[in-house]
Amino acid sequence: MDDGNAITVIVQPDISAIPAQDWDRCAGGGDPFTTHRFLLALEQSGSVGGRSGWSPRHLVASQAGQIVGVVPLYAKSHSQGEYIFDFNWAQAWEQAGGQYYPKLQIAVPFTPVNGRRILTAPGHDSAGAVLIKTAIELARQNGLSSLHVTFCTEKEFESGPEMGLMQRISQQFHWHNAGYRSYEDFLVALSSRKRKAIRKERAQAQGFGGQIRALTGAAILPEHWDAFWQFYQDTGSRKWGRPYLTRAFFDCIHRTMRDDVLLVMAERDGRPVAGALNFIGMDALYGRYWGCVEEHRFLHFELCYHQAIEWAIEQGLDRVEAGAQGEHKLARGYLPVPTLSLHWIADPGLRNAIARYLDAEKAAMGHEIEVLTELGPFRKTQEQADETE
Repeated sequence: MDDGNAITVIVQPDISAIPAQDWDRCAGGGDPFTTHRFLLALEQSGSVGGRSGWSPRHLVASQAGQIVGVVPLYAKSHSQGEYIFDFNWAQAWEQAGGQYYPKLQIAVPFTPVNGRRILTAPGHDSAGAVLIKTAIELARQNGLSSLHVTFCTEKEFESGPEMGLMQRISQQFHWHNAGYRSYEDFLVALSSRKRKAIRKERAQAQGFGGQIRALTGAAILPEHWDAFWQFYQDTGSRKWGRPYLTRAFFDCIHRTMRDDVLLVMAERDGRPVAGALNFIGMDALYGRYWGCVEEHRFLHFELCYHQAIEWAIEQGLDRVEAGAQGEHKLARGYLPVPTLSLHWIADPGLRNAIARYLDAEKAAMGHEIEVLTELGPFRKTQEQADETE
């Protein structure tokens, strides 16, 4: 007899076939990246799907005729655009005669931002375990090497082992708002040497011969995306060979996400010469892309880091997440924080080898975060006492 309360899961390769209101009710609106409109922009623009190596296989859980959970799931034919690196795992397995690709990835493509990955509607947490079990079964039934859940929340991370997933810790650099009333208020919290260095750096950057504008909502015009596309192409070709996003993606977010976007643009003689793209979350600003067509000393740091902090303070946001990697962020007030991921490996031998690797990596990462935090630019207790005497 059919149980009307049973949770059923289907695979949906086209997010447009999932009602936006149902997806967003499950996503909860914590950040813009798991919204239906962001993931739809990736698909409609051809940034994922086709020959991109990201093939949507979204999971949709329903109970009593209502969608109660969703998962952004992709079949991957490579490991590009993930920011949690498993290239060595793939190489080792293929050298041993295995086939690492395709694999399954629960993630937001090209987006190294912590957030919920197992998206369940309020009151339906139990659907999460069903969704993960389904994802693992999909990998197993199709003879795939692995399933990966990248940039998940701490709650998801802690529940991973009981669902057969191995834990991995990486790191990023985030700026945290300690109740600052202004950018100057933030600078006062830094050591005098770091404070002077940032002031000098900002003065030199802002003296590039033009003006800097922070744009959001209706202030963002189509011509701004024309300029930013040039910036993005330049950075993409230098960093990873070809840009992940298509030109059409920026047109999509112009139509549907301008209120979620902060563009910081540097203009000289009426012409945009550099820019930084940020997305605005409920309590955070997320730095994503930067590029330029003219080189000006320190302008990258000004647009990506200092302007982001200044804007976040003005808006009362809790933090700025400036993307993957980059110890140069440390001197500018961004401190190391752990980023979390979960991994299921089909082959027992490979799984055991990776488990040993992850144990060693976890210990090393914890030590590195501790050391880098100590090296941060903020005043130490004695210096605070000296400066207030």
